[in-house]
Formats: sequence, structure tokens, C-alpha cells
Amino acid sequence: MRNPKRPIPREFYNRDPRLVAPDLLGKVLVRRESSTILAGRIVEVEAYLGQDDAAAHSAVGRTPRNAVMFGPPGHVYVYFIYGNHYCLNVSCLPVGVAGAVLFRALAPLQGIEEMVKAREIAVNSPRDLRKLTSGPGRLAEAFGITRIRDNGKDLTSAKSDLYIAEDGYRPAQISTTVRIGITKAAHLPFRYLIPDNDFVSGPRGKRAR
Repeated sequence: MRNPKRPIPREFYNRDPRLVAPDLLGKVLVRRESSTILAGRIVEVEAYLGQDDAAAHSAVGRTPRNAVMFGPPGHVYVYFIYGNHYCLNVSCLPVGVAGAVLFRALAPLQGIEEMVKAREIAVNSPRDLRKLTSGPGRLAEAFGITRIRDNGKDLTSAKSDLYIAEDGYRPAQISTTVRIGITKAAHLPFRYLIPDNDFVSGPRGKRAR
């Protein structure tokens, strides 16, 4: 992996989440912690829309909790779920229009020892690495992502300790499925993934492109 140092610009996120989500696949999520770099390739995401999307937090309108979803684009939206997991999202679309992409899985690239410590798990074989960042709660814990620390953070800022970068990788295939782990609007095909990647957290689905 070439060292990705420059965040993706804001224009990338200023689009429909259904366009941003598949284009995020293969990009690299980076966390800088003093002299340590954590990096993981994005391999599974889900798109969430505005007030017409019953599964989106924005369906109830703008609130203090979901305000980041209403823009500006390229900012971190973190929420807490099931009483013990944080979930990482990025805002999309212009200011005032709700939309976001949820990060469901990463393939760890750098800082694996630090991720193991953060997750407090034993990794005794390459297969165990999947426990680090396969699933939204796992990846958030591996990267130390919390609402207090990261909610509202600008992923496009060169000064941010959390950002998404490009290192030239392009997925050979992208698949799409219905969203998983939800009950409302679960029929919508807004989940995108790299089908041959071992870190994908659920069914591989069909090829999209």
C-alpha cells in the first residue's frame, strides 16, 4: 500500500449516497494517532437517504443527534447502537439535504497490532484477523471511533486525524444487495461490497458492475 496522505476532497461526497457508496469501495480509511497510522481498505458500505428513507436516522427530520446527516458533505456521523457499539458514517449531499454512507467493513492494512489491542481479542491465525474490522461495530472499535471523539469531524481536512484517502486501488468487481441488520426499508438494494474480500460482514450478493 502506498502511503495515502491526502484526504478525498469534499466534492466527492457532495452527491447522492447511492453514488458515493460504491465509489468508496477500495478507498482507505486512515486514523492518525501521534506517530501511529491505522489504515483499512473499505470493502462494504450501505447508503442511507433522507426523510423518505424509513431506515435512515434522518427520517424523523433534523435533530441534535442526526444533524451531521444534513450537511455539509464529508463529515463524520457517529451513532451508538445496541448499547455497546459505535457506527461510522459520512455525510453526503449539499447542506440541508440529508444523506449518509455507513461503513460496514474494512480490510486492515496498517496498524494491525494497535487494532488488536483496541479490540482486546486474540489473533492466532490470519483467519482471526477478520474479527478486527468485519462489521460496523468492530471497525469502529478497532479505529477508536466514538461519538464524543469523532462526531462532526471533517474527513476532508488535512488537519483531521480521521480521513479517507485514495491509493490507486480499484475493485475488480462490486456487488449490491439489500441492506442488512435492519427491519425498516430492508428491501432496498443500497448495500455495496467487494465480493471476493474475506472481510465482508454478510452475504456477498450479486455483481453490480
